[in-house]
Amino acid sequence: MNRRESDVLVLGGGAIGLACALYLLRAGRSVTVLDRGQVGAATSHGNSGTITPSHALPLAAPGVLAQALRWVLKKDAPLRISPRLDFATFEWLLQFARRCNATQCRRVTAIKVPLLMQARAELETLVRNAKLDCEFQMRGTMNVYRDARAFEHSRQMALLPAEFGLPVEALDGAACRAREPALNDSIVGGYFHAGDAQLRPERYCAELARAVMALGGEISESTTINGFRTANGKIESVVTDRGEFCGRDIVFALGSWSPLLARQLDLRIPIQPGKGYSITYTRPARCPRIPLTLKERAVCVTAWDSGYRLGSTMEFAGYDATLNRARLDALRRGAAEYLIEPEGPAVVEEWYGWRPMTYDDLPILGRTASLQNVVLATGHGMLGITMSAITGKLIADLICGAPPILDLAPFSPARFNI
Repeated sequence: MNRRESDVLVLGGGAIGLACALYLLRAGRSVTVLDRGQVGAATSHGNSGTITPSHALPLAAPGVLAQALRWVLKKDAPLRISPRLDFATFEWLLQFARRCNATQCRRVTAIKVPLLMQARAELETLVRNAKLDCEFQMRGTMNVYRDARAFEHSRQMALLPAEFGLPVEALDGAACRAREPALNDSIVGGYFHAGDAQLRPERYCAELARAVMALGGEISESTTINGFRTANGKIESVVTDRGEFCGRDIVFALGSWSPLLARQLDLRIPIQPGKGYSITYTRPARCPRIPLTLKERAVCVTAWDSGYRLGSTMEFAGYDATLNRARLDALRRGAAEYLIEPEGPAVVEEWYGWRPMTYDDLPILGRTASLQNVVLATGHGMLGITMSAITGKLIADLICGAPPILDLAPFSPARFNI
């Protein structure tokens, strides 16, 4: 059987896997990337494309799980947990519930702020130095509210990241509309995050792939991983429908699919797929300039010169591969409540993707205890694009033995006994 070797084998060709490959190539390693479809065509494809240090607050915030349980029968709820019998999901939700308190929220925010600020800086450096043509813009983002009570109630949590050095500007409704004229008169207030940015994620991944191949990296698309050969505490080869691939180090950058393949290696990775949706349009005439989060409806709005997208929602329904019309319609209805012109003239694409959610809302970065040459780079939740460049740098430094620019202990697989 055909057998190909590289210094590093990267499993997964999304934004995380491609960024890891690029930084490893820059460090002088030979790299092969395997993807079961086309690179960048899964979770990295149709998301909102925002680069958001502002999303330092964990999903496991006080009151979140109680609200989700109230919404359990509401098919278009912003956060929905589908009722089903699944032990892994139940265990994950139990761990998540234990973290839905102010103490844990504050602890995780303190860890995420420096990580995300470094991630934002590293991504900008990568885009500029590698000349990635991906519509990168530094316009900030804004979270806006229509409900005065919800806006007032949000203040303490919304301003928490500022305590750890992340600027947040509170605005009244008039100031929100002055900064973003595409908003309608119902807006009562919001928060502006000047340090955030945006790019078009599918173009970003295409450009990462171009840069990887320009440096001599190999990308094997439409390659299904069927299993692994292990010996002496290492993966000796990855068995695929295109032959066997070998690497001195194996990077798991498989996003939501990480736990499925890892089971073959007796690795239990506590990731649940959090399903998100988006609708991409041609640009409306009254197009927002600033990426927006419409808070009560949990709808994200991003515009580029090349298009316009409504996205977000969070659905825990396992690996359900259906395009839920109720949730797509909820994006449209939500946007109509906040924007003067909520939809573009033509629909280009309706999409869903699974985010790799850990219950502590921190990525999993580092070597496993049982397999010496396996490095995990997964569990980035809703922030895979934001954390792609910093993950690439941290993983390359780890494999190459360079000192990391951040303490990796909070993100170690060891916290899950992996």
